[in-house]
Amino acid sequence: MLVFRGVPERATTSTVLTIGNFDGVHRGHRALLAELTAKARDLALPATVLTFEPHPRELFAPDQAPARLASLRDKLELLAEAGVDSVHVCRFNRALAALTAEQFIERILVRGLSVRHLIIGDDFRFGKGRSGDFSLLQQAGREHRFVVEAMHTVDFGGVRVSSSAVREALAGGNIEHAEELLGRAFVIAGRVMDGKKLGRTIGFPTANIQVRRKRLPLSGVFAVTVAGLAPRPLPGAANIGVRPTVDAGLKPVLEVHLLDFDRDIYGTHVDVNFLHKLRDEAKFASLDALKAQIADDVAAVRAYFNTRSPDGTTHG
Repeated sequence: MLVFRGVPERATTSTVLTIGNFDGVHRGHRALLAELTAKARDLALPATVLTFEPHPRELFAPDQAPARLASLRDKLELLAEAGVDSVHVCRFNRALAALTAEQFIERILVRGLSVRHLIIGDDFRFGKGRSGDFSLLQQAGREHRFVVEAMHTVDFGGVRVSSSAVREALAGGNIEHAEELLGRAFVIAGRVMDGKKLGRTIGFPTANIQVRRKRLPLSGVFAVTVAGLAPRPLPGAANIGVRPTVDAGLKPVLEVHLLDFDRDIYGTHVDVNFLHKLRDEAKFASLDALKAQIADDVAAVRAYFNTRSPDGTTHG
């Protein structure tokens, strides 16, 4: 998959295009991407995604911006897995936000990407003041000779699949429901960093995973698997949050205690798959109290994996 920063002044090839933030690349996104790639193959044109960085709400209302479900790197990997041929990552700034809907169509869709077939979500809005909609795109399509197709809403178990629904499930601790909406486990990827090694001193060594996001969509203690260290994912207990007992609410951290594992893994890039929530994060009166709770957490994780293998299969 080819990745481009921005949109060229003049396209060198026509495209089959979709537009969106694609945060999390959930079931609804993947249904749209399946339509995109199928149409692209029919027309022998590249299946192309136009996405924005940062999220528009991170520019205009950073304190109210939603917690990201995936980093840009993770999103690009998921788009590649879905069969996308090229992605244009367009910097969302005030100049882009100031484009009228008509200017957006002319400069970006027609000149920059030479769109031949456009597939969009049924609630897609664009341009200054979000004035552009499906009707305006259809009108522009007739003028500039491209087809506009609306992608229907995808439901799963009677729930509309959306990034907001995934965030709500994660925030509420319903990790299994988030997995249903995503079509896969929720993942945070990162590099194992050198930490304070506090866990080792109390008998539970942890891998400290670098977290670049300012806000996280979930917190607490979880049963997880970690991919990237062995041929199969390894089971573990993860704490994600601000470690109130030892750090007094500083920036978020992700720590994983891997069951029956003792190896130097500093610098390794891993995927942490969240499978089940055990409890909320809590502040303890002493390190002894924290140690006792961690022992209970690890026992609960062992019990969880006694009924479910790290590869996702269940035991009778």
